[in-house]
Amino acid sequence: MAVIGQDIGLAKRVLEVGQLVGIPTETVYGLAGNALNSVAVASIFETKNRPSFDPMIIHVPSLLEAENYVNDIPTPLRKLAEQFWPGPLTLLLPKKKNIPDIVTSGLDRVAVRVPDHPLTLELLAQIDFPLAAPSANPFGYISPTSPQHVDAQLGEKIPYILDGGACKVGLESTIIGMEGDEIVVYRLGGLEISEVESIVGQAKVKSHSSSNPQAPGLLESHYAPSKPFIIGGLDKLISEYQSSGIDFAVLSLDRLYQSVPSENQIALSTSGNLKEAATRLFAAMRTLDESSATVILAELMPETGLGRAINDRLKRAATKG
Repeated sequence: MAVIGQDIGLAKRVLEVGQLVGIPTETVYGLAGNALNSVAVASIFETKNRPSFDPMIIHVPSLLEAENYVNDIPTPLRKLAEQFWPGPLTLLLPKKKNIPDIVTSGLDRVAVRVPDHPLTLELLAQIDFPLAAPSANPFGYISPTSPQHVDAQLGEKIPYILDGGACKVGLESTIIGMEGDEIVVYRLGGLEISEVESIVGQAKVKSHSSSNPQAPGLLESHYAPSKPFIIGGLDKLISEYQSSGIDFAVLSLDRLYQSVPSENQIALSTSGNLKEAATRLFAAMRTLDESSATVILAELMPETGLGRAINDRLKRAATKG
């Protein structure tokens, strides 16, 4: 398995020779490689078993550094960067030629962000290249929010994981770009749309894509447990599955069910706090996926604040039928 530690110098050396490192961010853990090294980026695709048409986000230490890799930052997007970087915001911007096409899957825009984690910011400040870093999990599976999650899934394939503790946001970044004069949200995430609109006005939220996505993380089926994941009204679902005799687990916002064994259910926030629910979502999905249950039953969150982003992840994790 991988070595887990806080040795930034070691992480730097591993990256400089073209190998991969698990890195912490405020959103989820990333599988990082030198974004300017096409071979290193190719190894990210290989390690994750990630489709080559799904582009990656590059991570930089500052807005100033981002300008080395993009041709232009439109004024509205610059305002967002100035307000929310470091933080769970990714901007989709026209790329310079120094960004290999493999990073963007041949598209002319690159996704860029400044992560809000002290260890990774320090690492980024010590290297002379950006880091391509999608989530550090096998493609399509639940995103990792601790170094142990990364080690359990990819530890045999990478040499080092930088230990930054548990992620404080727990949902991937919100991805925003422009089409003409219109602000477009390509992926809902850890930055609430109301916060975005308070800076730049109304934004259009795009639905995700099933193929050839314009931005990272937009494939229709994603973030999925290995067990069937079914969304609906929990009272009805629990009654149906108890009658069927199928062993199930329950993922709810704030309610625990007396008829369900405690080890087979998780309430994301007993107070109904959606930010708390977001921080716990992926870890809870992972715990239930590792339980003895054969099916996971879940409910949608209120469509307010981060509830919209949580619901996006739940729907993409859900069993298609």
